[in-house]
Amino acid sequence: MAWRLKLVPEKTSIDFFRWQWLTFGLSIFLMVASLGIVAVKGLNFGVDFLGGTTIRTESTTPVDVGAYRTALAALDVGDVTITEVTDPSFRDDQHVAQVRLGAREGEEAVTPEVISEVEAALKAHDPNVIFASVESVGPKVSQELIWKALLAVAAGSFGIMLYVWMRFEWQFAVGTVASLLHDVVVTVGIFSLFQLKFDLSIVAALLTILGYSVNDTVVIFDRLRENLAKYKTMPLREMMNLTANETLSRTIMTSTTTLIALIVLLIFGGDVIRGFVFAMVLGVFLGTYSTLYMAKNIVLMLGVDRGDKPKKKDNSEFANVDA
Repeated sequence: MAWRLKLVPEKTSIDFFRWQWLTFGLSIFLMVASLGIVAVKGLNFGVDFLGGTTIRTESTTPVDVGAYRTALAALDVGDVTITEVTDPSFRDDQHVAQVRLGAREGEEAVTPEVISEVEAALKAHDPNVIFASVESVGPKVSQELIWKALLAVAAGSFGIMLYVWMRFEWQFAVGTVASLLHDVVVTVGIFSLFQLKFDLSIVAALLTILGYSVNDTVVIFDRLRENLAKYKTMPLREMMNLTANETLSRTIMTSTTTLIALIVLLIFGGDVIRGFVFAMVLGVFLGTYSTLYMAKNIVLMLGVDRGDKPKKKDNSEFANVDA
């Protein structure tokens, strides 16, 4: 007999509703706290949303952020933010920094002349420094990107709600959208709390999280619909527990295999995609949690119509004729 890896036993009887109000209350608290953190601390928007220029420098000399800042202090280049970038994949002699320049007042973007001045100033401090990449976005474009990003997330959530509503019942759609909002809001809150860079790649990660989370939710709801037809007298709470246990192996296996790939990318993928991958890792954990402890709770609270629809009364002239 072939040996098979089992992350969970074939049959489980976990009571996912044992701490129903605690888990649901924790979800609500995390959402409210995340919104509060975003309102107080804001997001560390990248150049995509703020406008300006981001320069990635590389050198064989260790980065001295203070010296970089001193070298640029004499230049009229607007707001300057300098951060050292570290990554396990870098060579021992590869030292990387990120220099973000805000556009001068009255200008749409950082001009090539200003970039040349910055390069000359940094080379005067470190002759080995090179500009590996330069990205510029104007403020008007960045404002359009913000609205388009919000529209993309809203449109994705609406489309998912419509799909679930058409496939199941409205209670399932409400539970699904609530769990999706939970995943997105908490992810954004964590990015705000730690002031991680928030750019278009993170918006792409949020949309990917929506797709991942709804996939897991639909699988559980599909099995629940089958069980509703199979166990007509079983209480809804017991049936939802049964459904979650029946699909638990699939949920754990999917989450684990996805996390293996994401963690490899998080470690070896480099700093360019680290924000995207980190958001995806958060999405896997939050999506699994919200499916088991938020979406199902909402469906249980709203209830599901389990009564058979009455047969349509036949009012034709032959209805009462004995055969």
